[in-house]
Amino acid sequence: MLTYERIYAIVRQIPPGQVATYGQVAELAGLFGKPRLVGYALYRVDMDKDDVPWQRVINAKGEVSESPFRNGTDYLQRHILEDEGIEFDAKGRIDLKRYRWQPSMEVIDAALAPIASAESADFRA
Repeated sequence: MLTYERIYAIVRQIPPGQVATYGQVAELAGLFGKPRLVGYALYRVDMDKDDVPWQRVINAKGEVSESPFRNGTDYLQRHILEDEGIEFDAKGRIDLKRYRWQPSMEVIDAALAPIASAESADFRA
C-alpha cells in the first residue's frame, strides 16, 4: 500500500536520538489529520527484519503509546529509545523540545520522491 510506504519513507529519515509524533509523521507524509493511520502502519512493521525505526514515533504527549495489542513492545520501545540516548522524565515522557526531529523539506521531498513517482504511474495506469 503506497500510503504505508509514504509513512515508512518518513519514519526511515528520523535519526537515532530523535523522535517524531504520530501526527507529525502523518503531516510530513501528506496525510493530514491521520495520526492513527501512522500507528496502524507502524503496528505492521516486522521489528526483527524491517528497516523502519518504528520506535522513534511517539504520541503528542511525548509518551510511548501503550496498547495491549503490542504484546509488550511498549517496554521494548522505551528501552531502545533510552539506548539511543533519549531520556524519559519521572512521568515516562520525552522532552519534545529537546528530542523532536525537525527535518528540512529537502529531506522530506527526497524521501517521498520515489513514492510520488510510483503513485503517478499508478494514476496513469
